[in-house]
Parts: sequence; structure tokens; C-alpha cells
Amino acid sequence: MNKTALIIQREYLTRIRKKSFIIMSILGPLLFAAMFVLPAWFASFEDTTEKNIAVIDYTQKYTGVIEDTEYLKFQWLGISEEKAVKEDYQTKGYDAYIIITDDLQKQPDAVKIYSEAQITIDVKGHIARNLEDFLEQERLESYRIDGLQEIINHINDVNVQVATIKLGEDGSQKESSVEFTMLAAIVFAMLIYFFVIMYGTQVMRGVVEEKTNRIIEVIVSSVKPFQLMMGKIIGIVLVALTQFLIWVVFTFIIITGIKTMVSTTGSTMVDQSNQIETIQSMSETEVSGKTAEFAAQFNEMIENAMGLDLVGTLLAFVFFFIGGYLLYAGLFAAVGAAIDNETESQQFVMPVMMPLILSIYIAMAAFRNPGGDLAFWFSMIPFTSPIVMMARIPFQIPVWEIILSMVILSASFVFTTWFAGRIYRTGILMYGKKVSYKELWKWFRYSGK
Repeated sequence: MNKTALIIQREYLTRIRKKSFIIMSILGPLLFAAMFVLPAWFASFEDTTEKNIAVIDYTQKYTGVIEDTEYLKFQWLGISEEKAVKEDYQTKGYDAYIIITDDLQKQPDAVKIYSEAQITIDVKGHIARNLEDFLEQERLESYRIDGLQEIINHINDVNVQVATIKLGEDGSQKESSVEFTMLAAIVFAMLIYFFVIMYGTQVMRGVVEEKTNRIIEVIVSSVKPFQLMMGKIIGIVLVALTQFLIWVVFTFIIITGIKTMVSTTGSTMVDQSNQIETIQSMSETEVSGKTAEFAAQFNEMIENAMGLDLVGTLLAFVFFFIGGYLLYAGLFAAVGAAIDNETESQQFVMPVMMPLILSIYIAMAAFRNPGGDLAFWFSMIPFTSPIVMMARIPFQIPVWEIILSMVILSASFVFTTWFAGRIYRTGILMYGKKVSYKELWKWFRYSGK
């Protein structure tokens, strides 16, 4: 086994045995599964706590306008009771109280709701919606046109639902979701960003640690500096790929298990609620309904995920992560070799980080216009292409653009690794000297002699 392979083995085994690696390998799949499960679960629930709200209307024209719901009850009180309610509304059994001080047609902000606890947006929306409907009706009646309400209802009774159909090369059709595609683009772009930063900085910290402890002097006596740098870079990228593979496998297992459980439970509970509807309590019926709703929401998200080219997207993710990592890892290794401790790294790390930060902003634009010139050119520039291209790939961009970006990125990380290696050779044995960009250029030229 050659020396580079030994260094790779050491870096790999040392890092996968750390507690942080094991913890993140467990938490990662749970977080990814939660991204599918929690939105559907939260969407199936609403606030079911009954709330009593007192209403005092100075105008006396809105009495009964705000309708009760299953969980919201409104008590319309007289003006004479305002003082008692304000002094201690909670002991009277109210969760909040509303005061309407003027005609809302003339003064739209004349309604206020008071409570110690912040009311939810659903409660506020229900109150505003009922009052707005009443005011709209009042304005319509002022025009004194027969059948005006029916005409407006007919005009407003328009609900267009646009389905997006993805066409295959063989003429096949598959329904897709623009919203889910955008979500996938965001997730993959952010994963590349965090992976490159997390594992790239690990390279820098490892170099700084070995340099500070003077271990590096012993190591370079038996191995070339470039072999040491490449061994460290490759070893850490293998750690990253191992963790990513664990995440993919366990996320798939968790989501498949949840899908099976939800589908079985949901269908069973719905069947039971239909069979014993007359004797089942209201709370049990609600639970079965929510379970069915959750199952429908969850299954819809899974179907949307299946609408993507998951295999191709994951393979592209692996390539652009490795390419982006190798591009930046060499630079991080050179920074680590140039400094004696992490506190000195700021002036060198920021220029390395700036393209990564910029690529996040470009990716935001790519979500809305994946085929635009801005997204195209920044997906070709190697320092931004890993993130921007992963933001574009879920939108099924032309294959030649992906291939061209891959070729440019591959050539670029070969160049940056070579460039960083020349600085690394000299900087790794430099101690106690304040390093500048001019000094780095001297090291680069010296290493080439």
C-alpha cells in the first residue's frame, strides 16, 4: 500500500469513529425524513382549543356578523359591560375581547382585539373575513341593482387549477409539481453549500492542528507534502460520501416505513369510521379524518418526489459535491498550511468563501428562472457551478449544459489542487511568520523551481 493510501486510510478511519460522525449519521436521515413528514402532518392539524371572545359594538350594526365556529364562540355584549370586561375579562370566561368603536365603512381600523396571549392568525383572519363580507354586502346593496350579488358570485366562481405535465422522450406523460421541484432545488443547493463548507474547513483545521503540534515535521520526513495534502483531501471526501450514503439509505427506509404505516392506518381508520359512524364519538371521527388527511398529504409529497429523476439528480449531486469539494478543499488546505492558528485564517478564508456565498444568491434567482443567462453562466463558472447547477438540475435543463459544467469543474479542480499544492509544500513547514498574499505568491513561484 503506497503512502497516499495510508494517509487516506488514517483520515477516513479516524473521522468515521468520531462521535460527531455517528451522531450526524443518525440525525441526518431523521431530519431528511422530517422534511417530508412534518409539512404534511402540520397541514392536517388546526387549533382545536375552544375560545370565547367578547364583542362590544358601539355602532350596534355588526351584532352577530362574526359567526361562531366549532372552536370560536363570540358573545355580543352591551356598551355598559365594557368596563367590567376590560378590568377582568378572563375571570368572566373570555380569552379575548373585541371593541368596535366606529362605522368600519368610514374608519376601517375601528376594530381592535385585546388579549394577554397573542391570538393566532386563523382567529384574526376569521374575524376580518366576516366583517369584510358584511361590508362588501352592504356596499353592494347601496347600488340597488337587482341580482347584483348573484352576478358577482358568478364572476368570482372561477377556480383554475393548472396541472404541470412532464413529457418524456418516448412521449410518456407524468404529472409533476412546480412547488416540489423548487423545494428539491433549494434542498440540493443548500446541501452542496453546507457540505463543501463543513468538510472543506475540516481539511483546513486538520492541517492547522498537525502544523501547530509539529506532527507535520515527522510526517513529511517520510511522505511528500503533496501526497499528504491529497491523502487528507481524499480521506475526508470519502468520509463525506459515506455519511451521505448512510443518509440516503436510512432516509429511504424511514420514509418507506412511514408511508406504509400511514397508508395502512389511514385506510383502516377511515373504514372503521364509515362502519360505525352512528356510534362513534365526534373526537374519534376527527382523529380518523385527520389521519386520512395526513395520509393524503404525505402520499402526495411522495408522488411529487417520484416525479423527479431521483437517480440522475443524486448522481449529479455526488459529482458536483466531489467536484466542488476538491476545488475548495485544496484552497482550504493551502490556507491551513499558510497560518499557525485558526484566528489568523479570516483574511484568507473570506476570499475563498465569497464565491460560495455569492452562489447562494445566484441559486435563489435560478429557482425562478433556471434557464436564464444569469443562472446559465454562473452554473458554468467552477467556483459557483456546484451550487447553482444543483439549483437548476431538478428543472430538467438540457443535458449538454450539465456535461459542459462538469467538464469545466473537473479541469478547474485539477488546476486549483495543483496551485494549492505548490503553496502547501512551502507553507506547511513555515512557523511564526506573518503571511500575506504577496508571500503566498512567492511560495507558489518558489515551489515551481
